[in-house]
Amino acid sequence: MRPFRYIVTFVLCTLYLCTSAQVLYEISGKSSKGKSYLLATNRYVDMSFLDTIPNVFKCFGKCKKVVTEFAMQDYEAIAALRKAALLPDSVKLSNFYSEKEYTFIDNSLRVTLGMTFEQLCRMKPSYLTELYRTELMKIWLHYNEQRSMETFFEQVAAERNIPVIGLDNIGETMYMLFDREPFHWQCKELLKVMEYPENEVKQERAIRDLYRNGQLTDIAFQVEGPNNTSSISFSDYKVFCQRNEQWVKRLAPHIAKGGAFITLNAIYIGGDKGLIEQLRKAGYRVRPVNRKFKIKI
Repeated sequence: MRPFRYIVTFVLCTLYLCTSAQVLYEISGKSSKGKSYLLATNRYVDMSFLDTIPNVFKCFGKCKKVVTEFAMQDYEAIAALRKAALLPDSVKLSNFYSEKEYTFIDNSLRVTLGMTFEQLCRMKPSYLTELYRTELMKIWLHYNEQRSMETFFEQVAAERNIPVIGLDNIGETMYMLFDREPFHWQCKELLKVMEYPENEVKQERAIRDLYRNGQLTDIAFQVEGPNNTSSISFSDYKVFCQRNEQWVKRLAPHIAKGGAFITLNAIYIGGDKGLIEQLRKAGYRVRPVNRKFKIKI
Protein backbone atom coordinates (compact mmCIF):
# COMPACT_ATOMS: atom_id res chain seq x y z
CA MET A 1 0.00 0.00 0.00
CA ARG A 2 2.84 2.40 0.77
CA PRO A 3 4.31 2.48 -2.80
CA PHE A 4 0.81 3.08 -4.16
CA ARG A 5 0.37 5.99 -1.74
CA TYR A 6 3.66 7.51 -2.94
CA ILE A 7 2.55 7.20 -6.56
CA VAL A 8 -0.78 8.89 -5.84
CA THR A 9 0.97 11.65 -3.90
CA PHE A 10 3.44 12.19 -6.75
CA VAL A 11 0.66 12.39 -9.35
CA LEU A 12 -1.39 14.82 -7.26
CA CYS A 13 1.62 17.03 -6.62
CA THR A 14 2.50 17.01 -10.31
CA LEU A 15 -1.02 18.01 -11.28
CA TYR A 16 -1.03 20.69 -8.60
CA LEU A 17 2.19 22.17 -9.97
CA CYS A 18 0.73 22.10 -13.46
CA THR A 19 -2.30 24.07 -12.37
CA SER A 20 0.04 26.76 -10.98
CA ALA A 21 0.52 27.30 -14.70
CA GLN A 22 2.31 30.12 -16.40
CA VAL A 23 2.20 33.43 -14.57
CA LEU A 24 5.97 33.85 -14.17
CA TYR A 25 8.11 34.71 -17.20
CA GLU A 26 11.80 35.13 -17.93
CA ILE A 27 12.90 38.06 -20.11
CA SER A 28 16.25 38.02 -21.91
CA GLY A 29 17.87 38.82 -25.24
CA LYS A 30 18.33 42.08 -27.11
CA SER A 31 21.78 42.61 -25.56
CA SER A 32 20.48 42.49 -21.99
CA LYS A 33 23.25 41.88 -19.45
CA GLY A 34 21.17 39.49 -17.40
CA LYS A 35 17.75 37.96 -17.01
CA SER A 36 14.72 39.84 -15.74
CA TYR A 37 11.41 38.35 -14.64
CA LEU A 38 7.77 39.24 -15.18
CA LEU A 39 5.14 38.08 -12.68
CA ALA A 40 1.48 38.46 -13.56
CA THR A 41 -0.56 39.21 -10.44
CA ASN A 42 -4.19 39.43 -9.40
CA ARG A 43 -5.37 41.83 -6.74
CA TYR A 44 -8.02 39.45 -5.40
CA VAL A 45 -5.72 36.46 -4.92
CA ASP A 46 -4.22 35.82 -1.51
CA MET A 47 -0.43 36.00 -1.12
CA SER A 48 -0.42 32.31 -0.15
CA PHE A 49 -0.92 31.55 -3.85
CA LEU A 50 2.71 32.55 -4.39
CA ASP A 51 3.72 29.28 -2.70
CA THR A 52 2.16 27.41 -5.63
CA ILE A 53 4.28 29.21 -8.26
CA PRO A 54 7.53 27.24 -8.63
CA ASN A 55 10.73 29.32 -8.53
CA VAL A 56 9.03 32.67 -7.92
CA PHE A 57 11.00 33.40 -4.73
CA LYS A 58 14.20 32.14 -6.31
CA CYS A 59 13.74 34.52 -9.25
CA PHE A 60 12.93 37.41 -6.92
CA GLY A 61 16.11 36.69 -4.96
CA LYS A 62 18.18 37.16 -8.12
CA CYS A 63 16.82 40.64 -8.79
CA LYS A 64 18.09 44.06 -7.77
CA LYS A 65 14.93 46.09 -8.28
CA VAL A 66 11.15 45.75 -8.41
CA VAL A 67 9.28 47.40 -11.28
CA THR A 68 5.53 47.85 -11.00
CA GLU A 69 2.68 49.96 -12.36
CA PHE A 70 2.79 52.55 -9.62
CA ALA A 71 5.03 52.56 -6.55
CA MET A 72 2.52 52.24 -3.71
CA GLN A 73 5.27 52.75 -1.14
CA ASP A 74 5.69 56.36 -2.33
CA TYR A 75 3.63 57.97 0.44
CA GLU A 76 3.89 61.50 -0.97
CA ALA A 77 2.44 60.23 -4.23
CA ILE A 78 -0.35 58.43 -2.36
CA ALA A 79 -1.22 61.68 -0.57
CA ALA A 80 -1.31 63.46 -3.93
CA LEU A 81 -3.65 60.81 -5.32
CA ARG A 82 -6.02 61.21 -2.40
CA LYS A 83 -6.11 64.94 -2.99
CA ALA A 84 -6.71 64.39 -6.71
CA ALA A 85 -9.72 62.20 -5.87
CA LEU A 86 -11.52 65.28 -4.53
CA LEU A 87 -13.87 67.37 -6.65
CA PRO A 88 -13.42 71.16 -6.76
CA ASP A 89 -15.23 73.02 -3.97
CA SER A 90 -17.75 74.35 -6.48
CA VAL A 91 -18.79 70.84 -7.60
CA LYS A 92 -21.03 68.52 -5.62
CA LEU A 93 -21.49 65.04 -7.06
CA SER A 94 -25.03 64.63 -5.73
CA ASN A 95 -26.18 67.47 -8.02
CA PHE A 96 -25.62 65.25 -11.07
CA TYR A 97 -28.34 62.75 -10.15
CA SER A 98 -32.11 62.82 -9.97
CA GLU A 99 -33.81 62.58 -6.61
CA LYS A 100 -34.58 58.91 -7.25
CA GLU A 101 -31.01 58.16 -8.28
CA TYR A 102 -29.65 60.07 -5.30
CA THR A 103 -31.77 58.01 -2.91
CA PHE A 104 -30.69 54.77 -4.56
CA ILE A 105 -26.98 55.65 -4.42
CA ASP A 106 -27.31 56.85 -0.84
CA ASN A 107 -28.94 53.56 0.22
CA SER A 108 -26.30 51.53 -1.62
CA LEU A 109 -23.47 53.40 0.08
CA ARG A 110 -25.10 53.06 3.50
CA VAL A 111 -25.53 49.29 3.12
CA THR A 112 -22.13 48.53 1.58
CA LEU A 113 -19.80 51.20 2.97
CA GLY A 114 -21.67 52.38 6.02
CA MET A 115 -21.49 55.99 4.78
CA THR A 116 -23.99 58.37 3.22
CA PHE A 117 -23.85 59.99 -0.20
CA GLU A 118 -23.69 63.36 1.54
CA GLN A 119 -20.48 62.30 3.28
CA LEU A 120 -18.88 61.16 0.03
CA CYS A 121 -20.25 63.59 -2.54
CA ARG A 122 -16.98 65.55 -2.65
CA MET A 123 -15.26 62.54 -4.20
CA LYS A 124 -14.87 62.01 -7.94
CA PRO A 125 -17.29 59.37 -9.26
CA SER A 126 -14.49 57.13 -10.55
CA TYR A 127 -13.02 57.05 -7.03
CA LEU A 128 -16.40 56.18 -5.51
CA THR A 129 -16.88 53.44 -8.09
CA GLU A 130 -13.57 51.85 -7.19
CA LEU A 131 -14.28 52.25 -3.47
CA TYR A 132 -17.64 50.53 -3.89
CA ARG A 133 -16.22 47.75 -6.09
CA THR A 134 -13.45 47.08 -3.57
CA GLU A 135 -15.99 46.65 -0.80
CA LEU A 136 -18.02 44.29 -3.00
CA MET A 137 -14.93 42.12 -3.50
CA LYS A 138 -14.29 42.06 0.24
CA ILE A 139 -17.81 40.77 0.78
CA TRP A 140 -18.15 38.33 -2.10
CA LEU A 141 -14.57 37.31 -2.95
CA HIS A 142 -13.17 37.59 0.59
CA TYR A 143 -10.61 40.11 -0.62
CA ASN A 144 -8.13 41.13 2.07
CA GLU A 145 -6.03 44.18 1.18
CA GLN A 146 -3.36 43.23 3.71
CA ARG A 147 -2.94 39.77 2.18
CA SER A 148 -3.20 40.60 -1.51
CA MET A 149 -0.44 39.09 -3.65
CA GLU A 150 -0.47 42.20 -5.86
CA THR A 151 1.80 44.28 -3.64
CA PHE A 152 3.65 41.50 -1.81
CA PHE A 153 7.02 41.85 -3.54
CA GLU A 154 6.81 45.62 -3.49
CA GLN A 155 6.40 45.50 0.30
CA VAL A 156 9.26 43.03 0.71
CA ALA A 157 11.49 45.19 -1.48
CA ALA A 158 10.71 48.26 0.62
CA GLU A 159 11.59 46.35 3.80
CA ARG A 160 14.91 45.25 2.29
CA ASN A 161 15.76 48.64 0.79
CA ILE A 162 15.47 47.27 -2.74
CA PRO A 163 14.48 50.00 -5.24
CA VAL A 164 10.82 50.01 -6.28
CA ILE A 165 10.21 51.74 -9.60
CA GLY A 166 6.83 52.75 -11.03
CA LEU A 167 6.24 52.58 -14.77
CA ASP A 168 3.71 55.41 -14.53
CA ASN A 169 4.40 58.77 -12.91
CA ILE A 170 1.93 60.45 -10.57
CA GLY A 171 0.28 62.47 -13.34
CA GLU A 172 -0.31 59.41 -15.50
CA THR A 173 -1.67 57.47 -12.54
CA MET A 174 -4.08 60.30 -11.72
CA TYR A 175 -5.28 60.29 -15.31
CA MET A 176 -5.81 56.52 -15.36
CA LEU A 177 -7.73 56.58 -12.09
CA PHE A 178 -9.76 59.76 -12.32
CA ASP A 179 -9.78 61.32 -15.78
CA ARG A 180 -9.62 58.48 -18.30
CA GLU A 181 -13.38 58.76 -18.89
CA PRO A 182 -15.54 61.91 -19.27
CA PHE A 183 -17.15 63.10 -16.06
CA HIS A 184 -20.72 62.42 -17.21
CA TRP A 185 -19.76 58.84 -18.10
CA GLN A 186 -18.15 58.35 -14.70
CA CYS A 187 -21.45 59.40 -13.10
CA LYS A 188 -23.38 56.87 -15.20
CA GLU A 189 -20.86 54.15 -14.42
CA LEU A 190 -21.13 54.72 -10.66
CA LEU A 191 -24.90 54.30 -10.85
CA LYS A 192 -24.60 51.24 -13.09
CA VAL A 193 -22.18 49.49 -10.74
CA MET A 194 -24.59 49.98 -7.85
CA GLU A 195 -27.57 48.83 -9.92
CA TYR A 196 -25.81 45.67 -11.13
CA PRO A 197 -23.13 44.76 -8.56
CA GLU A 198 -23.43 41.10 -9.57
CA ASN A 199 -21.80 41.96 -12.93
CA GLU A 200 -18.71 43.29 -11.16
CA VAL A 201 -18.39 40.27 -8.88
CA LYS A 202 -19.01 37.82 -11.72
CA GLN A 203 -16.32 39.41 -13.88
CA GLU A 204 -13.68 39.58 -11.16
CA ARG A 205 -14.43 36.02 -10.05
CA ALA A 206 -14.01 34.80 -13.64
CA ILE A 207 -10.73 36.68 -14.06
CA ARG A 208 -9.46 35.39 -10.72
CA ASP A 209 -10.27 31.79 -11.66
CA LEU A 210 -8.56 32.16 -15.04
CA TYR A 211 -5.55 33.67 -13.30
CA ARG A 212 -5.26 30.79 -10.86
CA ASN A 213 -5.13 28.45 -13.87
CA GLY A 214 -2.51 30.61 -15.58
CA GLN A 215 -4.80 31.40 -18.51
CA LEU A 216 -3.56 34.90 -19.21
CA THR A 217 -4.75 34.99 -22.81
CA ASP A 218 -8.22 33.96 -21.69
CA ILE A 219 -8.23 36.88 -19.25
CA ALA A 220 -7.78 39.21 -22.23
CA PHE A 221 -10.68 37.48 -24.00
CA GLN A 222 -12.78 37.76 -20.86
CA VAL A 223 -12.35 41.54 -20.84
CA GLU A 224 -12.61 42.02 -24.61
CA GLY A 225 -15.58 39.69 -25.05
CA PRO A 226 -19.22 40.75 -25.55
CA ASN A 227 -20.30 39.07 -22.32
CA ASN A 228 -18.36 41.57 -20.24
CA THR A 229 -20.95 43.88 -18.68
CA SER A 230 -18.74 45.14 -15.85
CA SER A 231 -17.20 48.57 -15.40
CA ILE A 232 -13.90 47.31 -16.87
CA SER A 233 -15.01 47.92 -20.44
CA PHE A 234 -13.52 47.23 -23.85
CA SER A 235 -12.58 50.90 -24.13
CA ASP A 236 -10.62 50.58 -20.88
CA TYR A 237 -8.85 47.55 -22.28
CA LYS A 238 -7.85 49.49 -25.41
CA VAL A 239 -6.24 52.12 -23.17
CA PHE A 240 -4.37 49.39 -21.30
CA CYS A 241 -3.06 47.97 -24.58
CA GLN A 242 -1.88 51.37 -25.79
CA ARG A 243 -0.09 51.87 -22.50
CA ASN A 244 1.68 48.52 -22.93
CA GLU A 245 3.54 49.93 -25.93
CA GLN A 246 4.80 52.82 -23.80
CA TRP A 247 5.72 50.47 -20.96
CA VAL A 248 7.95 48.38 -23.24
CA LYS A 249 10.01 51.50 -23.91
CA ARG A 250 10.21 52.36 -20.22
CA LEU A 251 11.15 48.81 -19.31
CA ALA A 252 13.99 48.76 -21.85
CA PRO A 253 16.75 50.27 -19.63
CA HIS A 254 15.79 48.02 -16.71
CA ILE A 255 15.76 44.89 -18.86
CA ALA A 256 19.04 45.91 -20.51
CA LYS A 257 20.78 45.94 -17.12
CA GLY A 258 19.09 42.72 -16.05
CA GLY A 259 17.94 41.86 -12.54
CA ALA A 260 14.50 43.49 -12.76
CA PHE A 261 11.54 41.80 -11.10
CA ILE A 262 8.44 43.17 -12.85
CA THR A 263 5.06 42.69 -11.19
CA LEU A 264 1.94 43.77 -13.08
CA ASN A 265 -1.75 42.95 -13.07
CA ALA A 266 -2.51 39.93 -15.26
CA ILE A 267 -5.08 41.93 -17.21
CA TYR A 268 -2.20 43.73 -18.93
CA ILE A 269 -0.08 40.67 -19.68
CA GLY A 270 -1.77 38.15 -22.00
CA GLY A 271 -3.38 38.24 -25.42
CA ASP A 272 -2.15 39.47 -28.77
CA LYS A 273 -2.03 43.06 -27.47
CA GLY A 274 -0.68 42.18 -24.03
CA LEU A 275 2.69 43.10 -22.59
CA ILE A 276 4.29 39.72 -23.31
CA GLU A 277 3.49 39.96 -27.00
CA GLN A 278 4.65 43.60 -27.11
CA LEU A 279 7.97 42.63 -25.51
CA ARG A 280 8.44 39.86 -28.06
CA LYS A 281 7.68 42.23 -30.92
CA ALA A 282 10.34 44.56 -29.51
CA GLY A 283 12.89 41.76 -29.86
CA TYR A 284 13.02 40.29 -26.36
CA ARG A 285 12.91 36.62 -25.56
CA VAL A 286 10.02 36.01 -23.18
CA ARG A 287 9.27 32.50 -22.02
CA PRO A 288 7.67 30.84 -19.00
CA VAL A 289 10.03 30.12 -16.14
CA ASN A 290 8.12 26.96 -15.31
CA ARG A 291 7.67 25.82 -18.91
CA LYS A 292 8.49 22.19 -18.06
CA PHE A 293 5.08 21.91 -16.37
CA LYS A 294 2.93 21.35 -19.44
CA ILE A 295 0.10 19.11 -18.25
CA LYS A 296 -3.14 20.80 -17.22
CA ILE A 297 -6.22 19.50 -15.46
